Amino acid sequence: MRHGWFIAASCVLLAQPALAQDWTEYVNRVDRFTIPAPGEPKIETITWESEYGATFPGRVYRWAQGGTQYSITVIDYSDAERIHSELNHVAYRGGPGYWTIDIMASIDYAATRYRQKPGVRVTYDAWHYIERVTGHELQLTNPDGTQSYVGIYLHENRLYILDATAPANAAPPIIFQQSFGFLDANGNPVQYKEFYFNRLPPARLRR
Repeated sequence: MRHGWFIAASCVLLAQPALAQDWTEYVNRVDRFTIPAPGEPKIETITWESEYGATFPGRVYRWAQGGTQYSITVIDYSDAERIHSELNHVAYRGGPGYWTIDIMASIDYAATRYRQKPGVRVTYDAWHYIERVTGHELQLTNPDGTQSYVGIYLHENRLYILDATAPANAAPPIIFQQSFGFLDANGNPVQYKEFYFNRLPPARLRR
């Protein structure tokens, strides 16, 4: 069972069936997720500068419908040890595994980037989970009056940032976050009996 943003959100979901009728289940086995969405996304390859100065590969999946913009950003931290080992900054030479800190802090760092956007007002900011994968949720009012509903999760060393930004007079697009799911390496849905906390990849390089 997928946990909602807060209790009042359940009432909003009841008002959204017409919106979701023309949606399909989008399945991505490369970045290992599934989500109901309005058609096929536009996909952009990006790089992500981490909290500790490393650059990680990622992709952004984008949809739009009825004035609402939807996106999923996936950042791959699985090669963090090698990426950090190639930095020339003195702080990382033989240091205490900054690559591990970068991964463990990735949810908080992504949330901070949202909070620090100019003119943004944070209206909801709390720990959360989906499919028992732990993460964080934010709700923000942007300078142009639009509302952003954000979910951030870390699974198998991939950071997932879900963002649905709607016009001020639109119904909150909460169904986008509530129906997100994770896939394993074989493309099967992941279901945990207990809360999931990300495990770091094994260290391979000598310090």
